[in-house]
Amino acid sequence: MFLAWNEIKHQKTRYILIVGIVVLVSYLVYFLTGLAYGLAMENRVAIDQWEADGIVLTDESNTNVDMSMLVLEDTEVVEAEEAAEIGVTRNVVRKEGESGDEAKVNVAFFGIDPDDFLMPEITEGEAFTDLFDVVADISLKEQEGVEIGDTLKLAGTDKEVTIVGFIENARYSVSPVLYTDFDTYQEVRYSQTELPPETILSAVVYRNGGEAINEAELEENDLVSYPIEDFIWKLPGYSAQILTFGVMIAFLIVIAAVVIGIFVYVLTLQKSSLFGVMKAQGISTRYISKSVVIQTFVLATAGVFIGLTLTVASGLILPAAVPYSNNFLFFGAITALLIIVAVLGGLFSVRTVVSIDPLDAIG
Repeated sequence: MFLAWNEIKHQKTRYILIVGIVVLVSYLVYFLTGLAYGLAMENRVAIDQWEADGIVLTDESNTNVDMSMLVLEDTEVVEAEEAAEIGVTRNVVRKEGESGDEAKVNVAFFGIDPDDFLMPEITEGEAFTDLFDVVADISLKEQEGVEIGDTLKLAGTDKEVTIVGFIENARYSVSPVLYTDFDTYQEVRYSQTELPPETILSAVVYRNGGEAINEAELEENDLVSYPIEDFIWKLPGYSAQILTFGVMIAFLIVIAAVVIGIFVYVLTLQKSSLFGVMKAQGISTRYISKSVVIQTFVLATAGVFIGLTLTVASGLILPAAVPYSNNFLFFGAITALLIIVAVLGGLFSVRTVVSIDPLDAIG
């Protein structure tokens, strides 16, 4: 440790540049991981809030909740500890008094019974009580300037909904979610056509203590139960995004680790003559090799943690519209991998130290 640290202090400029390279490489990996995780969460965070075990859809819907259509009689066959009906539809809204494409917002309406477990926690305002009342994801306030009491006009119709409250983390397939009651949901879903004679729902969400439900009766009614994670994985575009970003980040981590390892190896080669002199003075190969590994560990750790700090700081100043989210479990795994590979590069360099002949190195 003495030799490694004193060499770093003696040649500050060289080692600051090396740490800088590690910082930039690690920052790139961390930041892209945060963006990928943030985008993934924007697809599913509203569903995660349900803390459900599964969801029941019609067989013909092919796991697409927007295409699933149930009536209340169908939902009675779902036998679970807790079951809650939900209606899902999409629409385009704009704040009353505003016009133009920039004023339009794609949203998802979730029709629920406010007494069921699907009801989210209100962080501002109050729950919906009257027809056309909705509680909305807080992003509508942060990004669109919508306030409690504002009205949102539905696209292609003269109908409008009123914001009565806000909730956190309610986004579905990247769109902000507006929770409302079943009557309002019906009005929104069939805003341009006549209302059906009975309430049309999309799915039944259930909790059953982690146990599977009896699906025999579901099959008789052309219904299918899906574990909630399977349902999320089959959200439109979700799996493609996860796989694309996952492969990209994996390759980036490998490339970053190789770059760090090469830098360490080249640095060791540049000091061959120094190591030869040290060997000629009687310093053991074991001691020199240990110093190389320790020095590599110190440089990699410093660079990686500075990169992580910059990433977390960047996340704090990014605008709300950027789908960024820190996941420290992922960050911890990446940190360990980058440091381990850097140290492996140092160990590979040890082979060079071992093979150095003092007479040849001195010249």
